[in-house]
Amino acid sequence: MTYRVLVVLFLAFAVLARVRCEEEKLKVETIEKAPEGCEKKSQNGDMVTMHYRGMLKDKENTEFDSSYARDKPFTFQLGVGQVIKGWDQGLLDMCVGEKRKLTIPPHLGYGDRGAGNLIPGGATLVFEVELLDVGNSPPTTNVFKEIDDDKDNQLSREEVSEYLKKQMVAADGEQQSEEVQSMLADHDKLVEEIFQHEDKDKNGFISFDEFSGPKHDEL
Repeated sequence: MTYRVLVVLFLAFAVLARVRCEEEKLKVETIEKAPEGCEKKSQNGDMVTMHYRGMLKDKENTEFDSSYARDKPFTFQLGVGQVIKGWDQGLLDMCVGEKRKLTIPPHLGYGDRGAGNLIPGGATLVFEVELLDVGNSPPTTNVFKEIDDDKDNQLSREEVSEYLKKQMVAADGEQQSEEVQSMLADHDKLVEEIFQHEDKDKNGFISFDEFSGPKHDEL
């Protein structure tokens, strides 16, 4: 799956994630310590490149994704909602070469809904992660403006629906992955759940202030 569709999926599920149990907390363990002389640690806003292995916390430790298997690291901007909250929180203050194990409760992962056929709702996730590179942050993409097709400073269900469809299909190419096929099948439900979380005043639209995705500070 390409970088752009990964970002779209991570963003969509991060928006949908619900707090299941406030007592459950993110667990961060060190697998391999940072090299000596590390001067730059990952911070919010940095572009980070990771290798990772994702597993369900079950009896079999079922693996659902691995950048190692694809031999293709994942690059994203840390701390701006492009990935699940467990990653945004658990990957802070890392040095290049450091490896960690993150045990992520549902409310910091994919919530009650899960992710496609691979991650069931309410799943606790285990990620083994390795930081390969830390770079400067790029200009922030104003996703709000990209979705707001009619430029009326609010997002309708139709605009959100069309944006997600276009991004997922275009990014995944002609041969759609299992995750994207599942997302498209549940598309209407996904849009409604996004509105349940984002449309704070329940007026049927998501305003700039309500929108929690990447955006500039001004329109």
